[in-house]
Amino acid sequence: MEGKAALSAVKDVDEIIAAKGKKIVRYDLKKDKPSDDDLLAILLGPSGNLRAPTFRVGKTLVVGFDEATYKDVLE
Repeated sequence: MEGKAALSAVKDVDEIIAAKGKKIVRYDLKKDKPSDDDLLAILLGPSGNLRAPTFRVGKTLVVGFDEATYKDVLE
């Protein structure tokens, strides 16, 4: 069920920015159409729950913590 809920969080966003360690992954959902499996890989943690922190600003969904990304999105 967590996977379906996580995918529903992506329904109305245009961009996903995900931080995994030092790697930053960006999906422009207006141009790219990643598979559900690719989206779940960046949205869900090892427990199968939505990774934290996750928040939305406008039409951008930010997953994970990266200070530079936060500054860019929140300014």
